[in-house]
Amino acid sequence: MRTSPKVLMVLLLGAAAALPSSQAYAASPKRYVNCAALQHDFAHGVARAGATDRVKGRTRPVTNFTVNPAAYTANKRLDADADGIACERR
Repeated sequence: MRTSPKVLMVLLLGAAAALPSSQAYAASPKRYVNCAALQHDFAHGVARAGATDRVKGRTRPVTNFTVNPAAYTANKRLDADADGIACERR
């Protein structure tokens, strides 16, 4: 008894769909209690992609923060000035 290639393909695709994806097991980003805790892992803060530090006066903007959109989204509440960088520090 020969199995046609179409039937074999349907069986393989069905088996692949039944398996859990690797993203289901991916660890969610860590939520930090405060900026001191976040800066322990991200010394100069964490940012979403394309973020720039908002400053006033003659202060130079922070540019050496870590760009990690997942970590920023999990800790967005720590972004006091809403510039896309949480807990920025020189």
